[in-house]
Amino acid sequence: ASCISLCAFLIISLFLPPPQPAPETTEIDLDRGIDQDIFNINEGLHTDFLSWMQERNSIIGDNYRWPHVIPYVLEDSLEMNAKGLILKAFEQYRLKTCIDFKPWEGEKNYISVFKGSGCWSSVGNMQMGLQQLSIGANCDRIGTIQHEFLHALGFWHEQSRSDRDDYVTIVWDRIQSGKEHNFNKYDDKRSDFLNVPYDYNSVMHYSKTAFRNGTEPTILTNIPDFMDVIGQRMDFSEYDLQKLNQLYNCTSSLSFMDTCSFELENICGMIQSSDDNSDWQRLSQVPAGPNTDHTNLGECKDSGYFMHFNTSAGRQGSTAVLESRILYPKRGFQCLQFYLYNSGNEGDQLKVWVREYTPANPNGTLRFIEEIKGSPETYWQLHHVSLNVTSKFRVVFQGVRGSGLSNGGLSIDDINLSETQCPHHVWHIRNFTHLLNTSPAGRDGIIYSPPFYSSKGYAFQVTLYVNGTTDNPFNLGIYLSLISGANDDHLQWPCPWQQGTMILLDQHPDIRQRMSNQRSVTTDPLKLSESSSDYTWDRPDKVGSEATFPNGTKYMRGPGVGTSAFLTHERLRSRNFIKEDGVYVLLTMEDISHLLSTEPSVPPTVVTTTKAPAFCPDNPCKNDGVCVMVNKAPVCRCPAGDNWWYMGEKCERKGSTQENTVIAVSSTVTVFVVMLIVTITTAVCLKKKYKHRRENKDSLALEE
Repeated sequence: ASCISLCAFLIISLFLPPPQPAPETTEIDLDRGIDQDIFNINEGLHTDFLSWMQERNSIIGDNYRWPHVIPYVLEDSLEMNAKGLILKAFEQYRLKTCIDFKPWEGEKNYISVFKGSGCWSSVGNMQMGLQQLSIGANCDRIGTIQHEFLHALGFWHEQSRSDRDDYVTIVWDRIQSGKEHNFNKYDDKRSDFLNVPYDYNSVMHYSKTAFRNGTEPTILTNIPDFMDVIGQRMDFSEYDLQKLNQLYNCTSSLSFMDTCSFELENICGMIQSSDDNSDWQRLSQVPAGPNTDHTNLGECKDSGYFMHFNTSAGRQGSTAVLESRILYPKRGFQCLQFYLYNSGNEGDQLKVWVREYTPANPNGTLRFIEEIKGSPETYWQLHHVSLNVTSKFRVVFQGVRGSGLSNGGLSIDDINLSETQCPHHVWHIRNFTHLLNTSPAGRDGIIYSPPFYSSKGYAFQVTLYVNGTTDNPFNLGIYLSLISGANDDHLQWPCPWQQGTMILLDQHPDIRQRMSNQRSVTTDPLKLSESSSDYTWDRPDKVGSEATFPNGTKYMRGPGVGTSAFLTHERLRSRNFIKEDGVYVLLTMEDISHLLSTEPSVPPTVVTTTKAPAFCPDNPCKNDGVCVMVNKAPVCRCPAGDNWWYMGEKCERKGSTQENTVIAVSSTVTVFVVMLIVTITTAVCLKKKYKHRRENKDSLALEE
C-alpha cells in the first residue's frame, strides 16, 4: 500500500508546477503608462455635448462671476481619492488667491461636484442654482481639478484666446474628424485675456497631442522651446494667477502670510532683538559655508543673500534672536518652512518660538515651538515647523552657540509662512543629476525611500523610478506601498481610507509661485488585486513580498500603487525641482474616512430647466446620441450637423435638409392639388345650384 501511495505521489508530482520563488512586489499603474490629459480622459465619453455646453457659455460681464466664497457640495458619487484631492485643490486656491470655498448651506447658486463622464465644467457662474462640475474616473489629479474650477470661475482654454495665432499654429488636418470645435477661437466680445501675455505654461492650455488623428502634434508652438511645455497639469502658472486675481480683484491671498529670501536690505521687516548677545548678519557667503544663498545659488550677480549667526566666536550659550514682523492669523494653524545651513558645530542649535500678543499680555509672551540641531552639512536643508497660533504674533528664530569648535555657524534662507498644514515627512534625495545620468530604466533604476509612519500608525514607503520603466522611459515613476511595521497587530486591515500624497517640490523661494507636481492614492479596503482574490491594501506580510533595508533588516512590502508617468524629464528640468543637485519629496498620509458621506442632509434645490444634466449610466441612444438624465429619466440628445440631424426617442431616424425640401415640395403640391379639387368641386356645385334655382324661378313664372 505504501508503494502504491509513493507511486501515486510521484505520478501526481510530475504534473505539478515547480515551486516558485517569492514574487516581486506588484505595482498598479493608475495611468497605464500614459500621461493622460483631460481630452484623453474624456475621449469616447460623449463630450461633444459638453463642448456645446461650454461653447454656449462665456465670461461676459459681472453676472458670470462667483462671490469670493463659493458654496459647494461634494456628491457621494465621487471617488474617495477625488474628494480628498478636491479639498487639496481648494487649499491651493486659498494659498494663491482670494477665492475661498465653503460647504453649501442653502445659498441660491453653488457648485455640485459629482462623478460624471469625464472631467468638465460650465464656464462662469450660470446663475442656475445647482451648477454641476464633473470629476470622473481618472480625473483625480490636482492640476485637472484646478483646471475645471478655473472653467467654473470663468476661464476658457488658453489656446482659445483671440490672439492665439500669434503664438501657436493649429494643424487642422491632424485633428480627429468631428473634434475641430475643440480648437475654436473666441473674439474679444466673448472672452477677455485681461491684458496678460499668452501663457504657454498655463494649466488651461492643451498639450501638443490634443485630439490628434495620428502621431503628429495638432498644436505647434511658434517658439519651438515651448512644445514640451504646453499642457502641464502640475499647478497654476504665474499668469493663471495673475488673470484670476485680476478678474476677482484679489489684492492678497487668504492663507499666505509671509515670504522672505533676504534679497532686500530691510530683511522683510524682521527685527534684531536687544535681549541677546549677538546679531544675525545679512551675508552672501561665509568662508566655512554656505558659499551662496539658497534662492539664487550664486547664479545672479550682486544678489543672493541669507541671514547668518556666527558661532565661531563668543562663548557657549551665546544667542542671537531674529523676529518677524507682526502677523495676524485667521485659521489657527500655520506651517513655517525654511532652509537651514549648519556650518558650525553639532552642538549649535536653532530654536523656533512664537511671541504671542493678547489683551492680557500686550507686550507679547514667548512660547517655545521646536529645536533643530544636527551635524554640520555642506548643503542647505529644508525644514517644516507646525504652529497653532490664534492671536497676533511674531515668529522668533533664536540661534544658540553650542560647546565645541566651530568654524562657521547657522544660516537661514527662503522662509515661507502660510496657514496650511505641514507635510508629515520629507524625503531628500541628493546627487540627483548623477542618478538621472547613470540609472537604467526599469527595476534596476529604482530607489526606495526610508520607512515612514502615518498618524494612524501605518508604515509606508515610496518607490521612485528615476529613469522610468522599461515600457515608459524618460519619466519619473512613483508608487506608494504599505510595509510591515511595528503597529500592524493593532491596526485595522485591510487599511481603510488613508490618502497618501507624494509631492515633488518646486523649490521656488516664494511658495505662491511654486508649481510642484503631486499624486495621491487612497487605500480602499475593498479593492481586490487584479491577479488574485487578495485585498490590495491588506497586511503587507499577507499580500506583500520580502524586501531588505540598507542596514540588512528584512521587511514585507505590499503592492505599489502610483504611476509610471509621474513627470517627464523635460518638465523636471523646466522648474526648480532640482536645486543644489537635490530634490525633495514631501509626504503625507492622512485619514479621509470622514469624507465617505459628504452630501448635505437637506437635498440641494435643482433648477431642472437650466441645470447641466447628468449623464446616464448606460447609453441607449443610437447614432452617437448623448443620453442625459432629466428629472431622473433618460433622454436622448441627438447629434446634428449643418444640413442633417437625427431624431426619434433614441435618435434612430435621420433627417436632412434635402429630405425636408422634398417633403416640403411634396406637401405643397399635395395641398395645391387638394385646394384645386376643392375649388373645382365648389364651382360645379355652385353652378348646379344656380341652374336649379333658375329653373324653379322660370317654372313659377309660367304658373303665374
